Formats: sequence, C-alpha cells, structure tokens
Amino acid sequence: MIYHCIRFTLRPGVSEEEKVIGLAQMREHINAIPSIKARVVGPDFGGEFEYGAVSLIEDLEGYEEYMNHPAHLAMDRAGLPLVNKFVSFDITDDPDPEVGAKIAEIHRRRFDNVPYIAELVSGLAEYTGSAAPGEHGPALPGATAG
Repeated sequence: MIYHCIRFTLRPGVSEEEKVIGLAQMREHINAIPSIKARVVGPDFGGEFEYGAVSLIEDLEGYEEYMNHPAHLAMDRAGLPLVNKFVSFDITDDPDPEVGAKIAEIHRRRFDNVPYIAELVSGLAEYTGSAAPGEHGPALPGATAG
C-alpha cells in the first residue's frame, strides 16, 4: 500500500470563495480516480500548512494511474495556481528497496510527458517532497526542492 500525502498553503490574496471552490473541486476530482482506495481532503492541523490530503493506493501501477488520471491533471490545473507552498510524501509498506526511486520515476515521467504540470509546479513558491523536481531529477525553474 502507498499513502500519498500532500500538505499545502494558499497564496496570499486567495479569496474565501476561491478557497471553497478549489477544495470542493479537489474533493470531486480525487473521488473520480478509481485507483484511490481511500482518501481524505481537509484542514491540516499541527504544522505550518493550511490544508492536506491523503490518498491510499494499492501499488505502483495504481500510483502511476492516479498521477496521470485526467481528474488528477484537472485538479492540478485548477488548484496549483492557488497554492503557495506545497509538500508531498509517500509512506509505503512495499518491501522493495527501490520503491522510492520508482515513485520518483513516476513523477519524473509525469513532468516530462505533461509539460504544463511542470510549468504550474515551477510557479510555486516552494515545493518539496517525493514529487519535487530537482530531488530525483532535473530541477524546474522557480521551484525549490527541499
């Protein structure tokens, strides 16, 4: 199992209406992806982030399906322009010692194959974690890897 987790803060100036609409779209999109077996989207407590999401995916094949699903791409198009600071991380019980590198490769291919996602990510003030450009592949201009 892979628990894909994200935490984020919104850009200064994002209106309450934009926030409500963005989070509703995120919930709608995440619910449309069949490879996600369980999910939660909501406020993030106990840290520097405002919101977060956790998606449970059975295996790497499902993870890749999730990352490239049209609903996930739509979620990124709608949501990333509202995001200021973003972190992603994955927790897994997969015994394969290469699973982290395989997850990073899924993200690298996604950035290579879907350039507008790479452009959106490069516009974030900060982006760190398992999907961060520069940590496991070429850095994108404007994005900071942590």
